[in-house]
Amino acid sequence: MKRIGVLLCAAVLAGAARYEANGPQSEAFTQPIEGLDANHAATFRKGSGIFRQAWIIGPSQDHPDLVGLGPLYNRLSCIACHVKNGRGAAPDSENGVARTMAARLSVEGRDAHGGPRAHPHYGAQLNPEGVPGVAGEGQAVVEYAEFDETLSDGETLTLRRPKLSFRNLAYGALGPETKTSLRNAPPVFGLGLLESVSDAEILAGKGKPNFVFNIETGGKTLGRFGLKANQPNLRQQIANAFAEDIGITSSLFPSENCAAAQIECRSGASKPELADAQLDTVVTYISALAPPARRHLDDPRVVEGESLFRAIGCSDCHRDALHVADFSLQPTLDGAVIHPYTDLLLHDMGDRLADGREDFDAGARDWRTPPLWGLGLAGKGGDGANFLHDGRARTPIEAILWHGGEAQSSANAFRNLPKSQRQALLAFLNSL
Repeated sequence: MKRIGVLLCAAVLAGAARYEANGPQSEAFTQPIEGLDANHAATFRKGSGIFRQAWIIGPSQDHPDLVGLGPLYNRLSCIACHVKNGRGAAPDSENGVARTMAARLSVEGRDAHGGPRAHPHYGAQLNPEGVPGVAGEGQAVVEYAEFDETLSDGETLTLRRPKLSFRNLAYGALGPETKTSLRNAPPVFGLGLLESVSDAEILAGKGKPNFVFNIETGGKTLGRFGLKANQPNLRQQIANAFAEDIGITSSLFPSENCAAAQIECRSGASKPELADAQLDTVVTYISALAPPARRHLDDPRVVEGESLFRAIGCSDCHRDALHVADFSLQPTLDGAVIHPYTDLLLHDMGDRLADGREDFDAGARDWRTPPLWGLGLAGKGGDGANFLHDGRARTPIEAILWHGGEAQSSANAFRNLPKSQRQALLAFLNSL
């Protein structure tokens, strides 16, 4: 079996491993899986350009394929939130405005497909920016309340609890019935490999599946992308992000992201602004991004930490091994073992991490297990170094201490470890 990440599989991770070994680390999340044929390699480069390019209102002779911004939007480009293909960053302490995060909105009930019912005046997401003549919806503001948490040996750490509020709302008050969820932009590398894992292997895990609406099939299929596993595949995930975050329509999401009450927003023409060929190009780019290589595999602390990771139950959800079932971009990887440290399933994470917002089969306390590969490089290349769905954790140890619900026993076990063993476990996480 080929072991991606653990044995630094030369056929796959040579690019990412090279950048980690020789620098700069800022490029560790941008490398393609090795061995792409000439056509896929060319599409990868083109997709990288679209992912990074700022969209404009138009018309434009210089960038005719990148017009159609808005009418409402969050940022001008994909890379503006997924910085260096990594995480977004928590708001600064001065004004607290969330810039690389999204504030999801809904009200009680379900939409026609069983998903969250969008807010009647603001839609499914608050977008702070608008094109000329269309008012941006307002700003999501995050403030943090800090508190101390003491471990069993007396060491004290400071955690922070986010409080989400809104200012300059342009279309009226949200209303007390509004359900909100702050979402930090997650990393985008390694997703093609995760898409290739079979449904059967995912469903064999210990978590809860989220069956979500698949636009192209018109029915419910297994969700695996999004922080609540609310998207079935990369194509729909990416098209949805273009629509909600940048206001770019496509054949999957042909309508502008304007709520019924937003008259000026709805007055503009609505036609697919992202051609299917462009969408496919971005899908290929994201699908082909390689996860970064593991480091320090022979360090005794890393070896000990990996054993502790399993012993206290972390690997029950953060599964260390999945299999590539069908990876069309690089068929030689079919059957390969990958080590993303996720089961792609939902788990009840307790009241402290609950957002109070359901999403298809995902409950208010449910979150999809995030992949951990690349964790040790977070924040080292200009991307954000904030963890959990809303970026409240500034370090992996803070993230662990927030775990509750199904993960409460593992978090308690971590609290009770001697400091030397906690450091070993963190050394393992930093090796990913």
